Order: sequence, then C-alpha cells, then structure tokens
Amino acid sequence: MSAHVRIIGAGLAGSEAAWQCARRGVQVELFEMRPVRSTPAHQTADFAELVCSNSLKSDSENTAPWLLKEEMKRAGSLLLQIARECAVPAGHALAVDRVTFAAKVTETISQEPLITVRREEVTSVEESGSQITVIATGPLTSEALAGEIGRLSSETSAAEADSSNEPDTAALEALRHPKSNNPQESESSGPHLYFYDSISPIVEADSIDMSHVYLAARYDKGSADYINCPMTREDYDRFYDALLAAQSVEEREWEKLNYFESCLPIEEIARRGRDTLRFGPMKPVGLKDPRTGRMPYAVVQLRQENLRADSYNLVGFQNHLKFGEQARVLRLIPGLENARFLRYGQIHRNTYINGPALLRETLQMKAHPRVLFAGQICGVEGYVESIATGLMAGAHAAGLALGGAPVPPPRASAFGSLTHYVTHADAKNFQPANITFDLLPALGKKIRDRKERHRLQCELALAQFDAWMELGAALTAGRA
Repeated sequence: MSAHVRIIGAGLAGSEAAWQCARRGVQVELFEMRPVRSTPAHQTADFAELVCSNSLKSDSENTAPWLLKEEMKRAGSLLLQIARECAVPAGHALAVDRVTFAAKVTETISQEPLITVRREEVTSVEESGSQITVIATGPLTSEALAGEIGRLSSETSAAEADSSNEPDTAALEALRHPKSNNPQESESSGPHLYFYDSISPIVEADSIDMSHVYLAARYDKGSADYINCPMTREDYDRFYDALLAAQSVEEREWEKLNYFESCLPIEEIARRGRDTLRFGPMKPVGLKDPRTGRMPYAVVQLRQENLRADSYNLVGFQNHLKFGEQARVLRLIPGLENARFLRYGQIHRNTYINGPALLRETLQMKAHPRVLFAGQICGVEGYVESIATGLMAGAHAAGLALGGAPVPPPRASAFGSLTHYVTHADAKNFQPANITFDLLPALGKKIRDRKERHRLQCELALAQFDAWMELGAALTAGRA
C-alpha cells in the first residue's frame, strides 16, 4: 500500500486534490474544520462552497478561462465535471447552482473509499519524515493554522538565506506581514500577505420589476440569460451621487484595507472618477436594448443564481456599505425599486502566502518539498484557478506518494503559466492573479489580429499540454 496524503481544507482546491490522489490509488485523509468551526463567509458545512459568485468564467472558445478549463477537462477534473452538471444559464459563461454544486461535490468525495473525511481543525503540519501534506485551506485559513504556515514559511526563507551564505533580503522583505495592531493575530503569521475580497448582493427574482429590464448577453454571445437594468444619464447620476454619499462599514482599528484590484467594491471604483463604473461593472457596451434599439447610458447585469431561477446575483456589485445603505442605494437601479435582498454585499479578508518566495513550480515548498499548497492560499485568484491548482497539487502529491518525482506542466500551457506566475512573480509586489493571456509566453512572431493570436496561443498550449500528459509527467506519478 502506498503512503497516504493528508489534505487540509475541503474547498475547491482541496476537494479536487483529494479526488486526483484517489483516482491514482493513493489513500487520502481530507480535513475540513466546518462545521466544528466556521468562517465569516461560509454558510454551510458542504465541500467546495462558493461564497463570492456562482460564475466559473467564460466558456467562449480561445479565451484564457476556456483554455484553463479545457486543460482541466483533459486532466480529468472532477469539480469541472460536476460544475457542468449543475450549470445554470449564464450566456457564454459557465455558472452553477452553488447549493447543488457543493452538495454533489460533498457526496462524491464522501463516498470515495480511498478518501477518509475528518471534520476537525488542523493546527500543525508535519514537514519531515514520510508524511505528504497539501494545504488548501483557502483565503480564510484559521489563525492557528496560519501561525503554523508562518513557521514553515520562515524556515523556507532561512533555508534560502543559508544556502546563499548571505540573507536573501528580497525574499525576507516579501515575507513580512503588513503591520497589524490586532491583538488576536498571531505574531508567527508574519510570512503572509493578505487582501480584502468582496461578495456581491443577491435579490429575489420575483421582486425584480421585469417591465423596466430586458434580457440579453453582451455582444449576443451565448443565449440571452442576463437580466439587464438599463440606466439613462439621469438615472446614473442619481445612483452615483447616492453611492458616494452612502455610509460604509466602519474600518476596525487593526484593519488596513488592501483590496484586490480585480475585485474592487463598487464604491471604491466610483471614487476614482464619475465614469469609472460605466467602464467597469456598469458598462453598456454590447448590450443594446431591444426595446429601443439603442445602447443605454449604463447597465446593471443580474445573473441567475440557481437552477430554480428564483434568485439573481448583481454582477460585479460587491461593496462594503452598511446593509441599510445598500438597500437604499441599490433600489435606485431601474427594475430593483422593490428588490428583496437575500444577501447583501460583504467584505472578507483573504490570506495568501508569498508564492514566489516559498514555492517551486510543482507547488511544493522549497524548504519542505513534502508540503504542497493549492488554491487561493498559494496566490491564485478565482474559482477555476483554485480548482486547477488543486488538481496539480493532488497529482504531484500522489506522484510523491507513489515514489515519483513531480514535473511541472509546460510553460506554454495555462496550467504552466499560472504556476509560473505564482512562483516567479516579483516577491516584493506579489498579488494573486487570474488566468489571462498576459501570463502566457508571447508567440515567436508578432500577430496583430488579437483573435488569431489567442487562437494560436491556445493551440500551442494544448499541444504542449497533451504531450506532457502523454509522457505521464506528474499526473501519472512522474513515470516518463
């Protein structure tokens, strides 16, 4: 019998990692602290609970999210398969009924004979001996485990400094946690970075005034599944002024708000200029109103939240306003005058490690190669990216358990480009990233047409990814 793998965290990354180990015949202990201990963002004890949105991004061919999902499909991703089974209409994007999705993931993982589920909090990590551990605790890692990760991270930094006979000042500086006055925060959690992520509001479907809205997908891509709330200039100005005047949740004394640039609260976007929302979450481009034949001044899009179609998510409308203020301001949106809110926008703190200073491209720690990281805590942003790193970490962990040597995916692939960024970005200014074409290496020749350039990048990526798979690197225990 092979050595077993210990996986901490049954979110998107941890669940996928556990499945990848089991399908390779490796026994897994999967630890999940909920419901013994919950988090500020989760509402259930199910695995792979989606807390921010229900979208797994674009399914349009030859886009970067499509490329990553195509590689995941070819690598046998369980969670991607379940996501397609739980899909709800979302135009050209893949969106899921989040409750059904989490329930199916929980059921499938729990019924796998090679996976033993343990509902308890883990506070220590064995980094020596034969134990193999995947840490996939996500952005809401408990304070106790964060302190333990801090200890391991500090050892990585020290090991690098020793190996060069002089302090690696760049790595050491990058590992320092922003100064905090929170007395409840462990000093040993120093080697962490963090940012603040946001959750969008959800409204009841039957509280939307359908006479003020229209159905359409941007640029008519996919089916017309989004509810669009059009605004005139007067509507927009009224909403904008009310948003800027609305009262935010008070920042606690120990907090230093450090928002992720790709997921800013709407009030933060609005403060950057009067038209910034119209070029962001409220952009009307490609959303012509069929009733007028014209493009509105601004648009708020609502995306179906579940299979019953009884609730809708305000796309990109994450915010840090007090609940009463949210109700007042958001009801200024045409069609939402009498909206009933099932969930208000919220802010939660996301913790992640400094991947460039700590990790190899195989997601193993430099100083502790039998400890791997996956998901948002390793420095990726987004659901699809979290699942993808869970798949990689699970495959690499299984390879170690079976006596193999993990081999990173090719640089030209989406998998390889994502892990290359996480492990080679500037450690001093590291911030989590989504999969984009900017992460992929440039083609050897210049191609002006963007669509053709992206098509060729995807073609090259998949060819190299398939070759890597055929050689059996990492995903088949490293036996080339």
